[in-house]
Amino acid sequence: MAKNVGILTAGSDCPGLNATIRGFGKAARGTHGMTLVGFRDGFRGLLQDQTIDLGGDALSNILTAGGTILGTSRDVPHAFEENGKTVDKTGQAADVYESHKLDALVCIGGRETQEAALRLREAGLNVITLPKSADNDVPKTDVTIGFDTAKDIATEAIDRLHSTANSNHRIIIVEIMGRDVGWLTLGAGLAAGADVILIPEIPYSIDKISKAILDRNKASKMFSIVAVAEGANSSELVAFFERSLKINRKVHEGEEQENSEERMMLLKKKYTGQTLLLANRLEEITGIESRITILGYLLRGGAPSASDRVLATHLGTRAADLVAEGQFGVMVGYQNESAVCIPLEEVVGMEKTIPLDHPWITSARHVGVVFGD
Repeated sequence: MAKNVGILTAGSDCPGLNATIRGFGKAARGTHGMTLVGFRDGFRGLLQDQTIDLGGDALSNILTAGGTILGTSRDVPHAFEENGKTVDKTGQAADVYESHKLDALVCIGGRETQEAALRLREAGLNVITLPKSADNDVPKTDVTIGFDTAKDIATEAIDRLHSTANSNHRIIIVEIMGRDVGWLTLGAGLAAGADVILIPEIPYSIDKISKAILDRNKASKMFSIVAVAEGANSSELVAFFERSLKINRKVHEGEEQENSEERMMLLKKKYTGQTLLLANRLEEITGIESRITILGYLLRGGAPSASDRVLATHLGTRAADLVAEGQFGVMVGYQNESAVCIPLEEVVGMEKTIPLDHPWITSARHVGVVFGD
């Protein structure tokens, strides 16, 4: 049975991390008699052997606190940036793990954290993960820790913008996090009654959005709220990059093709999410004044919602049980209102995009939401 367990939070912060630490820690210490070793600032702290004492009252009064008492970073052992180079420090992470005589390491994080944990698992470490993401983009789990709170914050922000949009007869564009998936924008936009919702899964036409806004004006609705995910793309841009990739495959072969496609994907990311361009085009076509509000990191702060606290506690305590049972190499996800174990191999490399027939999209269309397609 595991006695000494390490724990860290990695990647971007989001609401519910402290609740997760508390849920796991209290169950590990109180129910299973384990000793906890907290690593500071994610995998960076693991590599540098920077620890935090999680004994005594360290887990008290953190259920409602935002952020993470452990700190976090985007560093991962298998691709650590050092002196301008990317190096593999998986072996160094394993050495620190062994030096503390750990029986297991618990990693709380998003998609990058799941991959890093799998690499450590393949190096012989007993690893278990918990999914957190304000974007809700971790696959094989119905919802991630932090998503509900971020959705509530985004919804409230759009609610507040309704009055100023109506008073000034403007187009108000609200940019919401979500570079690869649109769960947060779709959920908040639907909850707050956005007139237009733009997500990465559905390429949009600016002309169709403009027509919808002008039709609203003709119906004496003198304002429009546009909720746009930061990774939403116009159909023209999507078509351009698809043509470019096809040409690239014909011109290049082998490793040269891989490098060329990687450069093309980096270029696509650079031109993804041109919210300012969208605002300018809409104003130009409709003649209606447009304003942008970018929510950004605001969505990651503050106390977690009740739902996130419950989810964090549920998954955290279940993870403690699994460590006690000696079940490793899995992510503790949430499916059909239950905590489930998913092998990390089934999580890493997967995407959790919104199905185009998802009930939220269907409901949004039924109430007149425009997706620009």
